[in-house]
Amino acid sequence: MGGHSMESGVATSAAFGPDGQLWVVSAKGGHLVLRHSNDLGRTLSAPVMVNAKAAPIFTMGEDKPKIALGKGGEIYISWTESLPKPYTGYVFFSRSVDGGKHFSKPVKVHRDGAEITHRLDAMQVDAKGSILIAWIDRRDFEAARSQGKDYLGTAVYYAWSNDHGKSFGPEHKLVDHSCDCCRIALSEAPNDGVAAFWRADYPGNIRDHTYALLRGGAIVDEPARATYTQWHVEACPHQGPGLAVGADGVRHAVWFSAKDDAPTIWYGQLEPGQPPRHLQQVAQLGAAHADIAVAGRQVWIAWNQVGAEGMKLMMRESSDGGVHFDAAREIARTDAAAGSPQLLLNAKNQAFVAWDTTGGFRLVPAAESAR
Repeated sequence: MGGHSMESGVATSAAFGPDGQLWVVSAKGGHLVLRHSNDLGRTLSAPVMVNAKAAPIFTMGEDKPKIALGKGGEIYISWTESLPKPYTGYVFFSRSVDGGKHFSKPVKVHRDGAEITHRLDAMQVDAKGSILIAWIDRRDFEAARSQGKDYLGTAVYYAWSNDHGKSFGPEHKLVDHSCDCCRIALSEAPNDGVAAFWRADYPGNIRDHTYALLRGGAIVDEPARATYTQWHVEACPHQGPGLAVGADGVRHAVWFSAKDDAPTIWYGQLEPGQPPRHLQQVAQLGAAHADIAVAGRQVWIAWNQVGAEGMKLMMRESSDGGVHFDAAREIARTDAAAGSPQLLLNAKNQAFVAWDTTGGFRLVPAAESAR
């Protein structure tokens, strides 16, 4: 099927450099390994180990290592190290400033050292080269419980580095009452901003989403509800959203809901505090784990589609800024298990999907159809 297979499991993330080089980080046997490719994954470099000391790394669901590139060619890796208690962890970070030849000793990005949930890390580099790492954090839940109080879900915390990853400042709470099992979506935004979009736990176990904007380590647009699907679920959806903010400031988003037992991937343009604009259904039964990318008026949505023929990687595109999308089409297929697809844009704004399966990692061009 479409794309080029590369050795990996389902705990892989990828990023394009400004020169078109593809960087791929994977978790293998307690280590993180980095490889690069100059030919869209047809061949890969020898692996470079990121963390010298092996440690248990979260590779389940949407909790997998992340990679981002700095404005000066730095390579940034973040991940969650598993602790002995179930679902507990620490978020770690390492960087390379010599083109991936060597990596710094991993550092914990948060000061809090309690054996609690610090998980589902997300990372974004802003236009100035500063790094934001956000994660799901359980400290406020634990504090409330110790006082005999109720606390919905968990919280989102973040830490900021203004020195290209040499150090991170103290963590700050972004918001209370987030869902505790869904990934956080981050996107670079105009005017040196970083936009954040995550599933919240609203009263009555309504699992809609919240949006916020940060700049320079500070919250610029306070968290505000941004989806109104009204999905009530007293369980872990394990379905985080996707976000891509255009150069024009339009907030393109995708998210999952199963209200009324109707599993649906939705698309909309976020207007925090009110329902999204151009709200539309992208895919339904069997669809999951969507991601989104934007370049000018072009918008791409990719997702996994489970069916009798195995797992399909699906794509829909818009050429009018998300007002209309073409019909869904299959661009790859696997009989193996597959992780969440990751939409990537290269320096030419060509779209690709990084798709990690137990049968191998694939880089699938958005323009390619399954064969």
